[in-house]
Amino acid sequence: MLEVKTVEKPDERRDFPRGHIEAVHLTGLDFAVATFEPGWRWTESVGPIAGTDTCQIHHSCYVVQGRMRLVMDEGGEAEVGPGDVFVCPPGHEAWVVGDEQCVVYDFAGAMAQGYAKPSEG
Repeated sequence: MLEVKTVEKPDERRDFPRGHIEAVHLTGLDFAVATFEPGWRWTESVGPIAGTDTCQIHHSCYVVQGRMRLVMDEGGEAEVGPGDVFVCPPGHEAWVVGDEQCVVYDFAGAMAQGYAKPSEG
């Protein structure tokens, strides 16, 4: 069955301090558009909602706009910006770099399904 949806009319939107996720759900694909405002930092904006010290979601992303710094629990780090494609496993901190909002497309599915939802643990 052919399925087509637009991010202009997402299936759901989840707001959190200094950002939001808009998600579309199709058979075999959950896709998220994440918008992070300047000053957004995972530990301050999403950590209290998730109930974990660092992000425990796997991301497979494309950066559309802005810049973000990623720091892994084990010490690896990178800064990503427009045109960058990255894979980031669970166990990381992230924050917006600079004064431009950061827009990220996430194809991994986990962000569309569970990001910024309260922990059930």
